[in-house]
Amino acid sequence: MLVSEDWQACWIGIIVIAIACVAQFTGWFNFDALKFSTWTLGENLSEASASKVVPLTSQFASWAFWVKTLRTFLVLAVLFAAGAALQGEKLSRFIPAFVVIFILAIVVRIISAEFTLNRYLEWAFWALIVGLLVSNTVGTPSWLKPAVKTEFYIKTGLVIMGFSVLFSNIAKFGLYGLAIAWVVTPVVIIFMWWFGNKVLRMDNKPLVITLAAATSVCGTSAAIATGAASKVKKEDLSLTISISIIFTIIMMVVEPLIIKATAMSPIMGGSLIGGTVDSTGAVAVAGSVLGGVGEKAAVLVKMIQNILIGFIAFFVALFFATKVDRDPSEKIGAKEIWVRFPKFIIGFFVASLVASFAIYPSNPDAVGSINTILDQYKNWAFVLAFTCIGLDTNFKDLVKRMQGGKVLWLYLIGQTFNVLLTFAMVWFVLSGKFFPVPTLN
Repeated sequence: MLVSEDWQACWIGIIVIAIACVAQFTGWFNFDALKFSTWTLGENLSEASASKVVPLTSQFASWAFWVKTLRTFLVLAVLFAAGAALQGEKLSRFIPAFVVIFILAIVVRIISAEFTLNRYLEWAFWALIVGLLVSNTVGTPSWLKPAVKTEFYIKTGLVIMGFSVLFSNIAKFGLYGLAIAWVVTPVVIIFMWWFGNKVLRMDNKPLVITLAAATSVCGTSAAIATGAASKVKKEDLSLTISISIIFTIIMMVVEPLIIKATAMSPIMGGSLIGGTVDSTGAVAVAGSVLGGVGEKAAVLVKMIQNILIGFIAFFVALFFATKVDRDPSEKIGAKEIWVRFPKFIIGFFVASLVASFAIYPSNPDAVGSINTILDQYKNWAFVLAFTCIGLDTNFKDLVKRMQGGKVLWLYLIGQTFNVLLTFAMVWFVLSGKFFPVPTLN
């Protein structure tokens, strides 16, 4: 009996979390994953920056480096191979292909750890570039395709990420964060759905809702969850993710510059970044430009927004099953909604609930330590996924799927609306004219 990709992602993510917890509480073994230290191509760095740099050759010469490399590979290879086998994939085809994908992922991590490159562009961009270089030059070979499983890797990463989404974060920013993240987001989704269907008259409704969720919530993560709920085509999901990454990079650089030029307060600017820039990593980088307060506000708003992923996926599954794809002659029941619901979201919520209510209340430090371990496994899953997106994307096909520019217009108009509405809400709750401004230490 074949087991669905969603359930595989669920149990793999939960297993990784469970092992990390056991390693933390018992101290029986080291479960850290490989992480490259920052290195440099030879830039003249300040003394403070230079102290954080470890030469690449020194990293390769370290016995611990190769132990972590082997550990990371074995954990990911065994779990993903088992999952692929339960999905019906032949291990004789999957394992050799996965080895090559993992090597490409190592190349990505090396590139993105370089001091200057790491400072401006995170690994997601380089993973996409490495994959695109292969697919648009020599082409992605057919023998590599068994391990090109974008959604499988990223769904697993999302389940692992669930452990870092603490419901207590809502309390830290209270109603301010809720107003910015939870009021604006559904309004933007509804607006983009209306604009895509009524104004642009796009027939591809799964693509419209997937792009709307990616724009309003958190880019790739929301796209994967919503795409699964609406049954979006694989190539349309790749298109959505590619657009999201490109504009995330642009906004990550440009938005802080505009905020500083307009003399917006750090807490307002950070909240605006958190509500409009996709990807938590990009939000942290952009927010850091505004200082400590700006960075904290940005990350808090984005984390509160991330909690919406599961709820949005559920409502999209419900909406598409009962309205969009409904056959008038058929009676829609709970079964169809359950079939559409992305099951890996269950793992995301389980991980979040365990961290929020089982571990954090009694041992907050343990949650932080466990997340330090899990962050790397999550990042490896995402690096594998983004590399596969590049391997699966051809520029010629990408242009064809733009539907005469309608997809790009939907994103641009939707993101503009998102920025304006988020700014209005940020000004309303944080300008000090209507409510006292909270203090973020």
